[in-house]
Amino acid sequence: MSEQTSISPGSSWYEATIGKRPRYAPLDGDCRADVAIVGGGFTGLSAAAHLARAGVNVVLIEARRFGDGASGRNGGQLGTGQRAWAEELEAELGLSRAKALFDLAEEAKAHLLDFAATYAIDIDYRPGQLSVAHKQRYVDDYRAHADIMATRFGYEHLTYMDADETARRVGSTRYFGGVRDTGTGHIHPLKLVVGTARVAGQAGARLHEQTPATGIGTAGGLVKITTGSGTITAEKCLVAVNAYGDGLEPVSAAHVMPIGSFIGATPPLGEDSPVIPGGEAVDDSRFVVRYFRRSVDGRLLFGGREIYSTDDPQDIGKQIRRQIVEIYPVLRDVEITHAWGGFVGITMPRKPFVREVMPNVIAAGGYSGHGVMLSNFTGKLYAETVAGNRDRLKLLEDLKVPPFPGGRRLRAPLLFLALNWYALRDRI
Repeated sequence: MSEQTSISPGSSWYEATIGKRPRYAPLDGDCRADVAIVGGGFTGLSAAAHLARAGVNVVLIEARRFGDGASGRNGGQLGTGQRAWAEELEAELGLSRAKALFDLAEEAKAHLLDFAATYAIDIDYRPGQLSVAHKQRYVDDYRAHADIMATRFGYEHLTYMDADETARRVGSTRYFGGVRDTGTGHIHPLKLVVGTARVAGQAGARLHEQTPATGIGTAGGLVKITTGSGTITAEKCLVAVNAYGDGLEPVSAAHVMPIGSFIGATPPLGEDSPVIPGGEAVDDSRFVVRYFRRSVDGRLLFGGREIYSTDDPQDIGKQIRRQIVEIYPVLRDVEITHAWGGFVGITMPRKPFVREVMPNVIAAGGYSGHGVMLSNFTGKLYAETVAGNRDRLKLLEDLKVPPFPGGRRLRAPLLFLALNWYALRDRI
């Protein structure tokens, strides 16, 4: 399995509906800054926007174009809490820390929506999320989850759905039950990327696309980032490349692994379609999760992760259609108008990876498919850290995230075997 992550295959519906994206000139020559940011996705752009608005001299470089990685090509679902359920974190960390992490994620959700509203970023927000059980034996867990969230974590937006309600709301009899979350929703992620870059640039951040970093090091108390067209010297640095680091910085590379995630879009299904009639987003209980939703124009945007190589996959649309038909047989002949993919950064325990990887250099990533709101908020927390308050970022830094086994040579093949085992277990 190759670890080259230079390809984001296919053409996304997001790109087709965003209009003409602004371009930002590549870096040309050496420069200095208070803070340098490597990576122009949600984390990096959010950090740049908050830092620049606070008067910090910040420069950001992105290897390709803003949104060409996972931030502009993902499923758009916000979710609730961390990637793991709150009760799972409570069992591991205790109620106090689990509640603090849950509250942080809830603040992240509110911040994203407030940020978009404040700066007039139309993100196509639609409310609601359905989390559903693809096996009968998981149903009791979902029923208990709704109760725990209300009684122990103060979150009263979850309600349990039996099989009949689930079938009505999903538009499929494939699932056995689940929960409905009215306190979250889904967005057009590339619109948020473009809007956040606009906010950062207008606040004075220097933004450069098509500028890959070739190295990061420290000398004389300063951080130096080398590129093919110049060197950036800064007092501090945020590495926010997530799944697209390709070994740029070894500590993150050992802890964050890229896996392929692929999405297909259908034509608009029509207002009378039984597919998700309430317009919520859906995620299911598979380890290799299926995630899908209706767009503002009524399309089904359907995602899955069945390919565990970062090589360019073949015929994304055919594979996505096969998964759609498993849930919606009536759509067996549906056209796939757009099919695309990207690479999600995951960690072993599915927790974010935030660490100081060398003096004055913090890396952040590994959101494990739960990054739309968490990555944006992590950028804000980094800006708080630069301003002198590291307490909230420490909630993420203190999470135990072990490296993947096998080192650089064997970790990818081992992950390939492990994830295919989980994919098989999902089917039996």
